Amino acid sequence: MIRRLARPMLAAIFVSGGLEALRHPGARVQQAAPFTAKVAELTGTPDDPEMMVRANGALMATAGLMLATGRFPRLASTMLAASIIPTTLVGHQFWKETDQGARANQQTQFLKNLGLLGGTILASVDTAGKPGLAWRAQNAAKAAKREARLAKAQAKLAVS
Repeated sequence: MIRRLARPMLAAIFVSGGLEALRHPGARVQQAAPFTAKVAELTGTPDDPEMMVRANGALMATAGLMLATGRFPRLASTMLAASIIPTTLVGHQFWKETDQGARANQQTQFLKNLGLLGGTILASVDTAGKPGLAWRAQNAAKAAKREARLAKAQAKLAVS
């Protein structure tokens, strides 16, 4: 029950912000330009800040809806965690602000996003009470070893 309430609550800011960035990239484009130039240089992709802002917005809105509806919540949370890192580093550079009021506001937004990052990381490893992949792999290995010992013992009995 808690997951059904918490996931949409966590996802709401991503859906809202993602749709806003997708529809109205506006000032975000200027903020993102230096970052997208570096990404383009490193990856060989086109340097189009508006497209990158809109793509990030689409990713946030889509992954947010996936998380809110419980569709592939671990994947959705991982996508949200990956998208909030550049969003935070580009959009809330409080260390560059000279005005104390603006600096305090940007620092608050930075820390809010840091909290959201923590929430998405937790959601990305939440197995909803089911065993995780690591446990399943260990359990399968133990079962295989038991089966091998049993087969070996049965083979020895058959030979005797």
